[in-house]
Amino acid sequence: QVQLVESGGGLVQAGDSLRLSCAASGRTFSRYAVGWFRQAPGKEREFVGAIRWGDGGTYYADSVKGRFTMSIDVAKNAVYLQMNSVKPEDTAVYSCAAGDVGRWRLMLIGESATYDYWGRGTQVTVSS
Repeated sequence: QVQLVESGGGLVQAGDSLRLSCAASGRTFSRYAVGWFRQAPGKEREFVGAIRWGDGGTYYADSVKGRFTMSIDVAKNAVYLQMNSVKPEDTAVYSCAAGDVGRWRLMLIGESATYDYWGRGTQVTVSS
C-alpha cells in the first residue's frame, strides 16, 4: 500500500524558514515524480513545484521560485520542501503527491489527474 505522509508544518513568522517532509512508502519511486501543492482557506489548490525522483530535476511555480527548494533523500525515501523567507501568503495546507514521471509535462501545470498518490497534508501558518 502506497503512502505519502507529510510533516514539518507549523506556525512561523514572516521571513522564517521551514522544511516540510514527504515520507514515501509502499513501492519503488525511482520512476516517479513528486509534486507539492498547497491550499489556503477559501482558495483553489495551487501547484508549488515538482521534483523527479530519478535525477532530481525540479520545477517551481513563479510564486515560490527563489524561496523554496525541493530535494530528495533516496535512502530515506523522502522528499523535502525547504521554505525560506516565508510570507503570510504562504499560509496553507501543503500536500505532496506522486505520479509516473512519464507525465512530467502535465505534472508541471499541476494537473491533479497526473498524480496517483496523495498525502493528507500539513498545515503551514505564517504570521506577519
